[in-house]
Amino acid sequence: MLDWLKSPILTFQEFVNLAGRASLNAFRRPFYGQDLALQMDTIGVGSLPITVLIGFFSGVIMALQMSRALSQYGATGQVGQITAITLVREMGPVLTALLIAGRNASGIASELGSMKVSEQIDAMRALGTDPVKKLVTPRLLAMCITLPLLTIIADFVGIVGGYMVAVPLLRLTTGSQYWNNAWRSLEYNDIAQGLIKPLLFAFIIALVGCLYGMRTSGGTQGVGRATTQAVVVASVWIFIVTALVTRIFVNL
Repeated sequence: MLDWLKSPILTFQEFVNLAGRASLNAFRRPFYGQDLALQMDTIGVGSLPITVLIGFFSGVIMALQMSRALSQYGATGQVGQITAITLVREMGPVLTALLIAGRNASGIASELGSMKVSEQIDAMRALGTDPVKKLVTPRLLAMCITLPLLTIIADFVGIVGGYMVAVPLLRLTTGSQYWNNAWRSLEYNDIAQGLIKPLLFAFIIALVGCLYGMRTSGGTQGVGRATTQAVVVASVWIFIVTALVTRIFVNL
């Protein structure tokens, strides 16, 4: 009757095992520095243009939506505060993580899945190389380094986008008041949320992509299934984790 639970439990067990091995391998020799640099370039630099674009228009849309509501109460000067808090706490980390999940979790899953079905991973084991150490750990470290940095960039660009709408376009407030409210509204609690969430999201995105890539089977069709599953599962867990983290910080 509970057979439907076997597959999710087995997947979660494999995820925990892979997470433990990949994390421990980060402190063991050999250290694949070139692989880490390559993955940081692929994940971080490669995602920078679309991250800036999404962050900018997130701030623009938020300021546009808030302008009408705030004008009804004569509180248009608070648009900088609302934009900064919303972006730093939630919108910046979540939107950036979803973007990276769609772009890089799928890429990781398809890359490792292709290696799995072509037996390159088995050949790596036969030559005495640990596939988790060689393939998973560099991707995990690169994601944990670059995703928080991308989130910071998206937050800043989003606040700039809100400024472009609030000050030059709609003239809701002055530039000094906008930046003063945006800066003073951010507390250590908000900044902590904005940095802890991307780190957790990075852990999830990298490991989910690697997990589904390394358990791929069924040829090219299996690679397609693994890619789709990696993006869907990573996206769902992003929302679950942000809800849990927000619930914790609300009580602090």
